[in-house]
Amino acid sequence: MNLLDPNPGAKELLLGNEAIVRGALEAGVGFISCYPGTPSSEVPDTFFRLAPKAQYYFEYCPNEKVAMETAGSASLGGVPCLVTMKHVGVNVAADPMMTLAYIGTPGGLVILSADDPGCHSSQNEQDNRYYARLGGLPCFEPSTAQECKDMTREAMELSAKWEQPVLLRTTTRVNHLRGPVKFGEMKPAKTRGEFRKDPSRFVPIPAVARVRHKVLTASLEKIRSEIENSPWNKSWGEGDVGVIASGVARSYLKDVLKSHPQIKVRVLELGIAFPFPENTVKNFLAGLKKVVILEELEPILENDVRTLCQKNGLDVQVTGKGEALPLWDEYSTLCVEQALAEALGLPMETKSSPSPDLSGLPNRPPNLCAGCSHRSVYLNVRKVFGDDAVYSSDIGCYTLGILPPLKAADFLLCMGSSISGGCGISRVIDNPVVAFIGDSTFFHSGITGLINAVYNDYNIILVILDNRTTAMTGHQPHPGVDQALYGRRPGSIEIEPLVRASGVQNVRRVKALNQKAVLEALREFREMSGVRVLIAEEPCPLYAKRMLGVKRNKVATVKDPGPASLECLNTLACPAFFIEQGKMGINPDACAGCMVCVQICDEIKPGSRS
Repeated sequence: MNLLDPNPGAKELLLGNEAIVRGALEAGVGFISCYPGTPSSEVPDTFFRLAPKAQYYFEYCPNEKVAMETAGSASLGGVPCLVTMKHVGVNVAADPMMTLAYIGTPGGLVILSADDPGCHSSQNEQDNRYYARLGGLPCFEPSTAQECKDMTREAMELSAKWEQPVLLRTTTRVNHLRGPVKFGEMKPAKTRGEFRKDPSRFVPIPAVARVRHKVLTASLEKIRSEIENSPWNKSWGEGDVGVIASGVARSYLKDVLKSHPQIKVRVLELGIAFPFPENTVKNFLAGLKKVVILEELEPILENDVRTLCQKNGLDVQVTGKGEALPLWDEYSTLCVEQALAEALGLPMETKSSPSPDLSGLPNRPPNLCAGCSHRSVYLNVRKVFGDDAVYSSDIGCYTLGILPPLKAADFLLCMGSSISGGCGISRVIDNPVVAFIGDSTFFHSGITGLINAVYNDYNIILVILDNRTTAMTGHQPHPGVDQALYGRRPGSIEIEPLVRASGVQNVRRVKALNQKAVLEALREFREMSGVRVLIAEEPCPLYAKRMLGVKRNKVATVKDPGPASLECLNTLACPAFFIEQGKMGINPDACAGCMVCVQICDEIKPGSRS
């Protein structure tokens, strides 16, 4: 696979995320910024991998707001820009995004929002099509790998033409599907431009902003007229029952119609659903008795269609969210079948295979990896504070500490919230409060919470779990990672000086796998008050092996298993542990050699890999 192939006509089997990269390259993208987040992570990771051979500029940013501000400002200089994030990241980036919609983006700016119906890797299912309407952003919604490529290219070109930011809204199934993609011609990357000073446009003081709001509204009406004739909004089929579909629901619909040729419906596919193409939809509805709206999550199109019918006196029954088509989770061919059968009054015998009986299988809950240093820290926190403390958690691998026996997560709000959230609850309860945050999340949005904690004199212990990478989303670098590891300019930002510069007096820095050091620091902090910060350092074992070349030749072994090793299993819950015939054992292939269990259990000894 060569995403940098300049020759049009080549065909490759690509992830949706890889196809987005190719589309941006074909549009001549010059500046890409991001904060990594599943399901969008492969987009920036691919740009990062290709960067040494390409001409564009790429950067990982500390958070989505910074990413939006850097890319948005680069677009003011006439450079085509792409900024990528997951759906909840748009919440962080919304402040500059709303203003960019007012002042415009002369070079073009496409914002990739990867939504996550079903919460595969997220704390909510928010539907960011609302952001398109809130901010006034034209919204593209691809459903295939080819569309991911083509829509990204066109979105970038139209954004530059309209001088308005454009939202590219994908979902998990679209980001992670694989499909054939035919390459188009690739423009050279445009990395340099010119900023034309215009304070009456680009400095949105109230007098300017009031005018720019009217300009945005007028621009959206012009864009709406252009979208009316867009080939991405297409109609086909026949019958007096219609279906309007957007996003990946279009693919589910096509699968159902292919499997059930007896179903005859008229179909309107909306690849660009905002600004809402009123004339296209109105013409489609003419002669229909009923229309079914297929869209994952919120009834946004459904409400637009209902409003259109009311305004124009159209006697069309609109059906959407209900029993078959829920407000939550992903759609499937089965739920689309049911919705169409109900609309058409047809008995529908689904061809879906019956689900196997899984009731006898053991559960496999998410778990921290073998050798993960977070488990070591949680073990000692539980020893010192037990159930008495309230544990404020954050977004990252360490959230998996929620499960027993660790039970080190009592509440969670969003990225960076563990510190400020922990502060808030500490003010109203008498229990000790311990907050956990990862190194990447600390740089993302934890620093401001820590400054607030010091300034307002909170009583809280903060544990920074520094595993030297952004582990959960695929080991991307962050400001605390030495860029020399990636062949770039050496340098990183150390956490401890930042913590001390924030005004924290009580700071301890320990090796996270050192049981004695972690336990002593926590016991010392228990007797103190005010803001206390423990920095627990140990590279993620997967990252250490992959990027740092760390090889642990030792493994833990149980020579004579007894009650102590069983107690260790029930306390530590390492995935390398197992029980056989009532006795605890350690799988040498799964053991990461962290030796935490050796430090806490006399029945477990260090051994060598054979």
